[in-house]
Amino acid sequence: HYRGCSHKNIFNAARLFAFATEEGTMELTQKHEEYWHKNLVVTAILLLIWFVVTFVEGWYARELNSVTFFGFPLGFYMSAQGSLAIYVAIIWYYQHYMNKLDVEYGVDEGEDE
Repeated sequence: HYRGCSHKNIFNAARLFAFATEEGTMELTQKHEEYWHKNLVVTAILLLIWFVVTFVEGWYARELNSVTFFGFPLGFYMSAQGSLAIYVAIIWYYQHYMNKLDVEYGVDEGEDE
């Protein structure tokens, strides 16, 4: 079940994480800083995994071909199918983690009806 980003969710996040000063500008609260830091850390880790799977694997494909995986040379398998499976796993993990983080910080959308 897909939970898209709605205007209601964005408004709730802004209301919970920021407050208006006398000048009318928005200041981030400590809660928002923690949420954003956790988001950036998981994003950086997943991008590092993506980079390794996409570019490093291709660079070392000849060396990886000495290992077999399901009867195929590992370099070939990773280029043909393995990297795609890892991309799907990265996307799944990110959405799962962010949904959990949204619940933890009270900005989840809840179940759609």
